[in-house]
Amino acid sequence: MNKGKISIYIIIAFAFVLFLIFSGAIYKIDETQQVVITQFGRPIGDPIDAPGLHIKMPFIQNVNYFEKRLLEWDGNPSEILAKDKKFILVDTYARWKISDPLKFFTSVVNENGGQTRLDNVIEASTRDLITGHVLMEVVRNSNRKMAASEIEAGVGEKTVVDSIIVGRVKLTQGILEASKEKVSQYGIELVDVRIKRINYIRQVSEKVFERMIAERLRIAEKYRSEGMGKKAEIEGEMEKDLQRITSEAYRTAQGIKGKADAEAIKIYAQAFERDPEFYSFTKSLESYRQTLDEKTWLILSTDSDYLKYLKDVNAK
Repeated sequence: MNKGKISIYIIIAFAFVLFLIFSGAIYKIDETQQVVITQFGRPIGDPIDAPGLHIKMPFIQNVNYFEKRLLEWDGNPSEILAKDKKFILVDTYARWKISDPLKFFTSVVNENGGQTRLDNVIEASTRDLITGHVLMEVVRNSNRKMAASEIEAGVGEKTVVDSIIVGRVKLTQGILEASKEKVSQYGIELVDVRIKRINYIRQVSEKVFERMIAERLRIAEKYRSEGMGKKAEIEGEMEKDLQRITSEAYRTAQGIKGKADAEAIKIYAQAFERDPEFYSFTKSLESYRQTLDEKTWLILSTDSDYLKYLKDVNAK
């Protein structure tokens, strides 16, 4: 074989490869994908999930890619009436994957179709299970004693449950099992379902908040009244201590004053004994100082003893 023929074969092979590439006959699958081949819109053959390069018939066959990884489903909050006639909003989410791409393609076509089917199935299963149980069973998972804050919020109001038989976890598992069986016909494997949020509807929530506010105000008023009582008790103890201290101080002062008066009387007595006339003179001057001033008027006879020292310095 001469070099000219080899060159022609190389050119033909290269042209064929280019034709395969630009015609879409070669396609790539990575580790996170799986493929269903359709011809004129109808699937042919088995699904392909082996990563790498693959060949299909150009122009008449199409490649439909599907995820192999877990996918997220997040539903809208649903208004549900519990068994004890309480309207609640239940918000759920789930994780799922495409287990059979061929069945998935023929039944729901794409991921948007799968999400729509999950909306219908999971929300219906959630509604069926929750309507058969009281609110206490939906929000609680054990028989622990309820905290005061939960009772004040109305969770256990007018609801008597001797024991939690099912509980939130088992209810969630029941939703998963019921939904898993229904979606398997669409080539979907439901991996997990969880309740993201449970709340009262808006009208009930407003009443619950009003009741909680009233309860907090009542508790605040209770603390306030207890504080006022404690204040009165402290002030009473303070007043009692003040009266005791004042009484003790007065008694001590009176004792000191009594001793001083006794000492003064003793001194006065000694002075009186030594010079009675001088004592009488000083006492008279003291009485003048205490009884007479610029506004005092006295009408006395000239022989009055009260002014004897003013009339005669040698008076006796």
